[in-house]
Amino acid sequence: MRGPDSSPSSDPENCGLAVFWDERLISYDFGPGHPMNPVRVELTMALARELGVLDRPNVRVSPFEAADDKLLRLVHEESYIAAVKHAGATGLPDGRHGLGTTDNPIFLGMHDASALVAGASVAAAEAVWTGSAEHGANISGGLHHALPGAASGFCVYNDPAIAIAWLLENGAERVAYVDIDVHHGDGVQAAFYDDPRVLTISLHESPRTLFPGTGFPDETGAEGTAVNISLPPGTGDRPWLRAFDAIVPPLLRRFRPDVLVTQQGADGHALDPLAHLILSVDGQRTAYERLHRLAHETAGGRWVLTGGGGYELVQVVPRAWTHLLAEAAGGRIPPDTATPETWRDFVRLRTDEIAPRRMTDGTDVVEYGRWGDGYDPANPVDQAILATRRAVFPEHGLDPMTDE
Repeated sequence: MRGPDSSPSSDPENCGLAVFWDERLISYDFGPGHPMNPVRVELTMALARELGVLDRPNVRVSPFEAADDKLLRLVHEESYIAAVKHAGATGLPDGRHGLGTTDNPIFLGMHDASALVAGASVAAAEAVWTGSAEHGANISGGLHHALPGAASGFCVYNDPAIAIAWLLENGAERVAYVDIDVHHGDGVQAAFYDDPRVLTISLHESPRTLFPGTGFPDETGAEGTAVNISLPPGTGDRPWLRAFDAIVPPLLRRFRPDVLVTQQGADGHALDPLAHLILSVDGQRTAYERLHRLAHETAGGRWVLTGGGGYELVQVVPRAWTHLLAEAAGGRIPPDTATPETWRDFVRLRTDEIAPRRMTDGTDVVEYGRWGDGYDPANPVDQAILATRRAVFPEHGLDPMTDE
C-alpha cells in the first residue's frame, strides 16, 4: 500500500526528517576492545544535538519498537533467530551461526539489542512509506553483513535488508539500496540477489584486499540489479566521487525506485583503522549531498538512511554522521563550523581523547573529474568503473561508455 502522500518531491532544502533514536541502542555492544564501539553513535547524537540539528522545526526524534520475530523472519531463518536468543541468554557460542567468533562475540541481551536496531530501520522505512516523514534515519543501523542464517562482520540482524523486505511486503514495487561503506554490502546483496525489484549498489574497497572478499563486478544478480564497484586501496575523495558519479546516478535514474535506502558507513575515511581508502569527512559529506539530491530526483524524496561501519570513533564518525543528519534535514552545516566546546568536553569525559575542533578536514572536493570528462585506461579507478559499467549497464539499456 502506497503512503498517503506519494507525490514526487524535488526540493532537498525543504523536507521533513524523522530520526529514530533511543538510548537503548547503545546496548548493541560487543564489549571492551571490539571495533564496533557504540560510543561512536552516542557521540554522533550528542554532536547533532549541540549543533542544533535535532532542534530544527522539520526534524523529530521518534520512538519505535524492537523488531518482532515476524519482521526478523522477512530476512532471517527461524532457527537463527532462536540461536541468537539462546546465545544472548546463556553466553554460549554457536559456531554454526557465526555467534561467539572474534568478529561477533556474544553479549548478554544480544537478541534484544539487535532487534532494537532492526526495529529502528523498519520504523524509518514505515515513516517514509506512509508519508509521515519524507526522510527516515537510523544511524545505529546499517548492519549489512548479517546473512539469513549467520552473524557476520559485527552484524547480527541485517536491518537494511529487513527494512527493504518490509517495504516490498507493504506495496513497494522497486527499492534501490546504495551502500557506501568501505566493505561490500554482501548481506543485503545476498538477500535480494535474485529479486529484480531491488537494485543494490555497493561502492567498496576491492575484495582482494578487504573483508568480506565479495563484491566483484561480475556479481550482477537478477537482470543486472546487483551492482558492485570494487575500488583499489588508496582511493581518495576525487576518484571515489568520480566512481560514484559514473555508476550511481545513471542507474538510479533508469531504475526509478519507489524508495531509496542508503547505508553510509564512514570507514572509507583515511583514519579508519580497518581499511585502506583515504576519503575525508569533506568527501563523505559531498557523497551525502549527492545521495540526498538523487533521492528527490529519482524516488520522490523518499529516503531511508542508516549508518554502518566506521571505527575511528572520535575523529571521524560523529562529524560524518552529523553532516549526514544535517543534510537529510535540508540544512547543511558549513564545513568550517567549530565543534561545540561542550561536545569536546563530553568526548574527553567519555573517551579520554581530544575531539576535532572543526567539522571539516580542510579538503576541497568541489571539483572532481566526472566520467563524461573522459576515460583513462591507465587509471586503476577508471578500470574499476568501466568493469562495473560493462557488467551491468547493458542490462539496464545503458551504454557503458556514454550512459545513453
